[in-house]
Amino acid sequence: MSKSILITGGAGFIGSHVVKLFVATYPQYRIVNLDALTYAGNLENLVEVEGASNYFFEKADIQDEQVLEAIFAKHGITDVIHLAAESHVDRSISDPLAFVRTNVFGTVNLLNVAKKAWAGALDQHLFYHVSTDEVYGSLHDGGFFVETTAYDPQSPYSASKASSDHFVRAYANTYKMKTVVSNCSNNYGPNHFPEKLIPLCIHNIKNNKPLPVYGKGENVRDWLFVKDHARAIDVVFHKGKPGETYNIGGFNEWKNIDIVRLLCQKMDEKLGRESGASEKLITFVQDRAGHDLRYAIDATKIQQELGWEPSLQFEEGIELTISWYLENEGWLDRVTSGAYQTYYEELYGSK
Repeated sequence: MSKSILITGGAGFIGSHVVKLFVATYPQYRIVNLDALTYAGNLENLVEVEGASNYFFEKADIQDEQVLEAIFAKHGITDVIHLAAESHVDRSISDPLAFVRTNVFGTVNLLNVAKKAWAGALDQHLFYHVSTDEVYGSLHDGGFFVETTAYDPQSPYSASKASSDHFVRAYANTYKMKTVVSNCSNNYGPNHFPEKLIPLCIHNIKNNKPLPVYGKGENVRDWLFVKDHARAIDVVFHKGKPGETYNIGGFNEWKNIDIVRLLCQKMDEKLGRESGASEKLITFVQDRAGHDLRYAIDATKIQQELGWEPSLQFEEGIELTISWYLENEGWLDRVTSGAYQTYYEELYGSK
């Protein structure tokens, strides 16, 4: 059956990789990318699919009910993969309301529009909500997050995502909508907005700027290559069981300081610098308020039930990521200068 899939947040980091994968893999599908193009949304991430006959872009905010209804009608939307979100913890600490508006109200708004558009046939349409492992809180005593781990969000960001997860499940229970939720670990790879740890370090090492590390750098994260996450989303969308949750992780736990040191080592090699030169840029800064100590995902369920697993190890992925940033310096320069925001106007005009 031909589908018309609305992918929200499709100009963002993870979303753009999902859009590119679906456009290339499923020419019979109509892929509609909806993005508000806020600071982290960048259409340059999608140059490979701009001319594809099955790709459509809609600049819109998920908080705007009337615009969403018009998009559902215009494209005959049959399914939703919902990635649009405010996603940076530091920004959530300084402006929590922005996260409530987009991540909570925006998600409920999208659920309402989908429910209305699919009335009478809710069991034939899928609402797939892509979420984060941060909703589970912090692991202090070993162990891993599994799909049944109780929610314990610790930041305004994770609280907003936990709320949106609950609303998706509530709509499934109350209105019998066909839904699925996945919770992923930290993503890394090409097209990552450079306020996050890995691209920030690559950019700063290249430019001999300080490498800010929170606290002592002891916080542990599980890292997932973004293209592997996109593959997992594809698998969950097509094979996932309605009403289920799937944890997606890379089985790749690293302390922040160890990642920064690895990046320094790899960048010294790539840039022809003396070994240890970049490590001198490491600068320890005051820890983030309420900084969770450790996240670690158990992705056994998606492996055993749906047959997905990561395609590469962290050091391989880091090599690919560093190479991409060094080969795409223009992209990084435009993002860090804000110039990428003019790309939409050049492509689509000022509408």
